[in-house]
Amino acid sequence: MGGEFRVMVNYTLATAAILEQAKQEEEMLPLRNAQCRSRFYFHNRPTEVVCLFFHGFTAGPYQFEPLAKACYDAGYNVLIPRLPGHGQAGDWNWRQPPPLPTDPAVYQRAVAEWVGIAKMLGDRLVVGGLSTGGTLAAWSALNYPHLVDRALLFAPFMGARFGWVDELIKHLPIYFEWFNKNASGNFGYKGFRLPALKLFLKMRDRCFKQVHRRPAPPMLMVCSEADQVTSRQKQQQFFQSAVRYQPQSWYYSFDKRYKIRHRMMTRIEGNRYEDLVVNLAKAYISQVEQEEEC
Repeated sequence: MGGEFRVMVNYTLATAAILEQAKQEEEMLPLRNAQCRSRFYFHNRPTEVVCLFFHGFTAGPYQFEPLAKACYDAGYNVLIPRLPGHGQAGDWNWRQPPPLPTDPAVYQRAVAEWVGIAKMLGDRLVVGGLSTGGTLAAWSALNYPHLVDRALLFAPFMGARFGWVDELIKHLPIYFEWFNKNASGNFGYKGFRLPALKLFLKMRDRCFKQVHRRPAPPMLMVCSEADQVTSRQKQQQFFQSAVRYQPQSWYYSFDKRYKIRHRMMTRIEGNRYEDLVVNLAKAYISQVEQEEEC
């Protein structure tokens, strides 16, 4: 009884501290809007599975709200932290671009910290991410395989659809505005300087080197033939390397007729088949519970 009580007290203090620290940090910035706030879905005790999700580049935690709610309802604790430099209020433009990191170490430190925090809230950790958040999820799985049990990579940014775009990103320090900056569900930044995206190509290269020579946790990679942003060829190459070490990995690509674009996680960002993505992810996460029962 005493040991269980101490666990519950520690858990209650930990979750309260997570909520309070995020609230204080985000109120001091301030943020562009409520959609950019970190989101946490905590049960009243540690759970068997904890999910840690990383949102996409220039976006915010709102992208994982549908999946997070489904995972919470399934009995999991869920964390969707706002990534460094994202969601801050300001009149951002080419003269004054948004304060996005240009050093991979900034994201790597943040990911390491959140992996450690999430691991305290349950038995087994699932990390996931969309686009560059998928790159971060892959990086965390490869670098912390002793802590991560599953990785969910949604349209992971393993390079642009056209190789020449990667070269532009690597060499041009210009400001770029999204072509769909005024599209529905875009609560984040409308533009950025290319060096802020270049660092994810560096992380991509690192992930490719690591996946060739070390085992990783099982991974689910979800792609779409209608994605006009990322390279499906690079995604497939990465998955083929991962599955050699981990045959429990899954790869699924939505047919072009579904018109599921790069921003595939929510209806508000244009995916009418949001439930397909959620159900696919839940099916893969449930394997973690099944392994525990075995």
